[in-house]
Amino acid sequence: MAKVTSRDGTTIAFERAGEGPALILVDGAMCYRAFGPMPPLAQVLASDFTVYTYDRRGRGESGDSASYAVAREVEDLEALIEAAGGLAYVYGISSGAALAMEAAASGLTIRKLALYEPPYTAEGGDTEGVKESNSKLNELLAAGRRGDAVEFFMSGVGMSTDAIAGMRQSPMWPVFEAVAHTIAYDFAVLGDGTVPRERAALVTVPTLVADGGASPDFLRRPAKALAEAIPTAKYQTLEGQTHEVTPDAIAAVLKEFFR
Repeated sequence: MAKVTSRDGTTIAFERAGEGPALILVDGAMCYRAFGPMPPLAQVLASDFTVYTYDRRGRGESGDSASYAVAREVEDLEALIEAAGGLAYVYGISSGAALAMEAAASGLTIRKLALYEPPYTAEGGDTEGVKESNSKLNELLAAGRRGDAVEFFMSGVGMSTDAIAGMRQSPMWPVFEAVAHTIAYDFAVLGDGTVPRERAALVTVPTLVADGGASPDFLRRPAKALAEAIPTAKYQTLEGQTHEVTPDAIAAVLKEFFR
């Protein structure tokens, strides 16, 4: 494990594996190096790339700041790109895809950008629902109800009551509670829940936006809309895949796109 220092002085923990061009993986909500889809994906990609996985601020062994701004997370990614030699491929999943897109729109030195199912779930028009969710989440966090905040998030992404009850009894639950406050960070990255078309139009690097053929329409619709909003993007569907895309399936697509 190594660390870089972001512009505001926050330390960001990361690991590198493999050999080849630099590729940085950007996690979604609650995930980091110890938990989530990126560690197994990094293993598959390490034969072709120098793969960087990192703890987004507020998670794992990374630091945090007193107040949050999306721009600070963009600066974290900028510091990682500098540590990787100043130029890197970037892949983001879920809300990490939204963050990676914002980084590219901000002009970071990204060689190519790949995004999987950025969850702009208000793309159909339910921005009021997003505002209500943000308000409820912040209320739970302000009251110190971290477990309830995690449950609220899990329920919102479709996990059943029984499944959440089981998770509360699992050894992983304290891990989830430890990063509960960062769910608000992901909500901030997603804004009002609609595709940020003006920001997307600023992306100039070759971009792939992908979704899963077995994913629900509320996730596939924003992926297609984002691909249409990015001038340099192409859109691809991974047949049979869901939001929990398998490492082998997405790795094959990334190796082809990033070659």
